[in-house]
Amino acid sequence: MTASLVLVRHGQSEWNKKNLFTGWKNPDLTPRGVEEAIAAGNELKNKNYKFDIMFTSDLLRAQKTGEIILKQLGAESLPITKNQALNERDYGDLSGLNKDKAREKWGDNQVHIWRRSYDIAPPGGESLKDTADRVLPYFRKEIFPKLLQGENILITAHGNSLRSLVMELDRLNKEEVVKLEIATGDPIYYAIESSGKVLKK
Repeated sequence: MTASLVLVRHGQSEWNKKNLFTGWKNPDLTPRGVEEAIAAGNELKNKNYKFDIMFTSDLLRAQKTGEIILKQLGAESLPITKNQALNERDYGDLSGLNKDKAREKWGDNQVHIWRRSYDIAPPGGESLKDTADRVLPYFRKEIFPKLLQGENILITAHGNSLRSLVMELDRLNKEEVVKLEIATGDPIYYAIESSGKVLKK
């Protein structure tokens, strides 16, 4: 018995467009973000994907992306579980700041370290390790057992929360995961055996 797991990063948000650190702030999707979500839904429809449940974060941009995808699939009545364990990494004091302005304030090198190191957090925020430390226990407890039972699952979330999941599923080390880029609205497909082994990606 094989289950499908599909991960989708939310479509472009208003703050992605403005080049702002977003984190736990709650901007909506841009028109382009809506188009990306529709395209993701159509791609899944064309591949004949059917889901048993959708998991998403506590943030509007991920929820809306998921709802648009389900609409394209004609699956609006699908059960949806929302949990802040799947939220984007909290950027703390950087949240709401323009990335170029942040570089002017703290320097290119420091901002690069905060954005691209595994375990160094920006002031008042989370590192990628901190994000993984809340995403992965939730995944193992609430989502993975459903996959083992053969349920097909859609997760719509964020760049860094999905990074944590890909790190687990692909067995990446911390050097590999910080280089991983996850595009907005671009589905990532997994087939999971009932033993828990990733059959294919």
